[in-house]
Formats: sequence, structure tokens, C-alpha cells
Amino acid sequence: MNQEISLVATLPSTPRGARAARALTVAQLVERKLPFEAAAQVVAELAANAVTHGRVRGRDFRLALRTAPGPTLRIEVSDTRRESGPPAVAEPADVEAESGRGLALVSALAARWGTEHGPAPVKTVWAEMDLARPISPDRGFHDPVDQYPVPHDA
Repeated sequence: MNQEISLVATLPSTPRGARAARALTVAQLVERKLPFEAAAQVVAELAANAVTHGRVRGRDFRLALRTAPGPTLRIEVSDTRRESGPPAVAEPADVEAESGRGLALVSALAARWGTEHGPAPVKTVWAEMDLARPISPDRGFHDPVDQYPVPHDA
């Protein structure tokens, strides 16, 4: 598949790095006038998993966004904890659980997702999203800055 690389970033395996991954995704997609809300949520979930379950002290995680005709967005989040991978199928979380819904959400938002193993110890969790079919026609095409009114002093 002929892919145009939109973004490759190495980020610290910290909550701040996960937030930066989401912000970079939004910025890239807004700049290209592509829907961003669902993609930002998928990146947030995958990055949070990388910094929570895939963190190795002193090692960063990598975010890659690639666009392909369709348009399709491929999101890849790589970490260095190969032995700590997601299950093959996203299981629903217990309704009382405070966590465990991330991969179910990724599965619901993405057309497909999975895991690839690179040279040891790299593990990449990827998701592909069909950008031509956003969740609804009125979501995902607006700059998030416009959503929050700025108070003006009288």
C-alpha cells in the first residue's frame, strides 16, 4: 500500500507523553482538514496503554500516523515491552471496573486493529480508520479551539 507518512514522533513514556501524542494527532489532522475526534481517542487509548503497560524505564514510545488513499489513517503506537501485549480480541470490561475499556473503544472506533512484533523488544499496536466515514457527519471536522468560547472582559 502506498502510504504518505504524516507524522512519526518519539515521546516519553509518561502521562505527559501520552497527552502529547493525542495533541500531535489532532494538530496533524486539523491541518489536513481531516476528521480528528475518533482518531484522537484511539491515539489516547493506545498511548495510555503504551505508557501504562508497555513502559520500560528510560525508553520512549513511538507514535506514527500514516494516511493512504480512501482516505485511511493508520495509527501505530510502539513500545519496548514485547511480552506485555494486548489480547487478540478486545474483551468487554466489568461494568464496575474503573479501567479496561480502552481496547473495546479502539475496536469500536477503528475499522481494524492488531499487534505486530518488530525486532526484539519492539511491539506495535496499530489501528486503521476510514476517514471518509466519520462517526457522524457533524463530528470531527471542526478545530477544537472553536468549541470553547473565550470569555471577554466587559
